[in-house]
Amino acid sequence: MMSALPSTMKGVQLIGHGGLDRLEFREDLPIPTLGENDVLIRVAAAGVNNTDLNTRIGWYSKGDNDAEDASWSGDALTFPRIQGADVCGHIVAVGSAVSDSRLGERVLIEPCLTLANDNPLTTPWYFGSECDGGFAEYTRVAAQHAFKIESSLSDIQLASFPCSYSTAENMLTRANVSQSDTVLITGASGGVGSAAIQLAKARGANIIAVTSPSKAALIQDIGADKVVFRDENVIEALGKNSVDVVIDLVAGPQWPELLEVMKPKGRYAVSGAIGGPLVELDVRTLYLKDLSFFGCTVLEPQVFAQLIQRIERGDIAPLVAETFPLKDICAAQTRFAEKQHVGKIVLTVTDS
Repeated sequence: MMSALPSTMKGVQLIGHGGLDRLEFREDLPIPTLGENDVLIRVAAAGVNNTDLNTRIGWYSKGDNDAEDASWSGDALTFPRIQGADVCGHIVAVGSAVSDSRLGERVLIEPCLTLANDNPLTTPWYFGSECDGGFAEYTRVAAQHAFKIESSLSDIQLASFPCSYSTAENMLTRANVSQSDTVLITGASGGVGSAAIQLAKARGANIIAVTSPSKAALIQDIGADKVVFRDENVIEALGKNSVDVVIDLVAGPQWPELLEVMKPKGRYAVSGAIGGPLVELDVRTLYLKDLSFFGCTVLEPQVFAQLIQRIERGDIAPLVAETFPLKDICAAQTRFAEKQHVGKIVLTVTDS
């Protein structure tokens, strides 16, 4: 069902791998056409993520950045593509198999998709990567991935949650973090890192965060019990066999230190490598300490519903560092890449 909607919309298209010049703001993009299981969402706000920049520059390719594996899923990316995984908006139209009762709902989009184009996906897609996302006035998604949210928070605040917080919640779920655990979180000032601090604190865990001195006070304000500075040796700062779980967004040259501070039978979960994707692993440390490793990309089925419940209960608070209008996406991504912020940078798309 679709009525009283324009035929075109404003949005930003990624026209190829490369620099900021590959992002084009347009005002003549067609409104998405719905499948029978889809909903059309008028986007109010959309967050900026590492995934957006990584996809644009072709970082996911394991070879040439223009190679056919330079996407989130490892398949060739189709251009032009509307990016944007973090979406808060309102349902304004529904497909023929979706109840009209959903019209008007304020929703957050689950970014890890298992249904698209009315078909189950063998390999999940990422919203804004394998299909068009939220950097436009309207977007479509399967109704099962549009979660109703009832909250006093603003659309901008809510748009800070989906990608980073679901990634963090998934890592903590996979690593089975509980109140008895001491958890070390790297990249703690970023979107996922700051989310992991709050979500681990909601579980009652003891939290050690790795960050810069300039961000230490804010990191402690959101729940970190102890801070280790980024240029410190983690082994010297904490001692060997001192943490139960590592939540890692960084990897890079200091990665071997993380394994040394893990207790026997410790759990390591990773979903980012902003410090560099190639690390040196002494396999003896892995097996002699009985460590468990979790690569975390596809969300466990219960994770996004858990996140919605935590938002509605007020277990976690939004961290919005700065906002930009959609047309200023290049300025927003430049600011994001500087890594001087704590929390999320959010694009405002339409009025509530």
